[in-house]
Amino acid sequence: MLFLCHCLLVVAAVRLGLTLFSYNRLRGIVTRLEARECASTGELRRVAWGVAAAARLVPRASCLTQALAGQYILARQGNASKIRIGIERDTGQQLKAHAWLISGNHVILGGSIDKFVPLVDYGQ
Repeated sequence: MLFLCHCLLVVAAVRLGLTLFSYNRLRGIVTRLEARECASTGELRRVAWGVAAAARLVPRASCLTQALAGQYILARQGNASKIRIGIERDTGQQLKAHAWLISGNHVILGGSIDKFVPLVDYGQ
């Protein structure tokens, strides 16, 4: 329960931060943390669960909000991850972007990458 409360605070803070500041400014805060290790599968699942559950309670907690919150939580524990941003293929006139949180070869948050074209990875 304490971990879920922590996730809720982080997701809400990131959502507010994205409203008030730029993505690059928030990303700079996260990347200042020393994150070198790979998290265990259990820890990655725990972060995915906590952030996804908290995001349901925070209005407009987008995929980018969730990815940044998850990256921050992992980085605070010393675990490296990256945020991948991509666009959906074959959407016609409308551009659809999406963000994922990735650690090693595991997609932690954001779902399947299959129908998207990766544009950039931001990580540690």
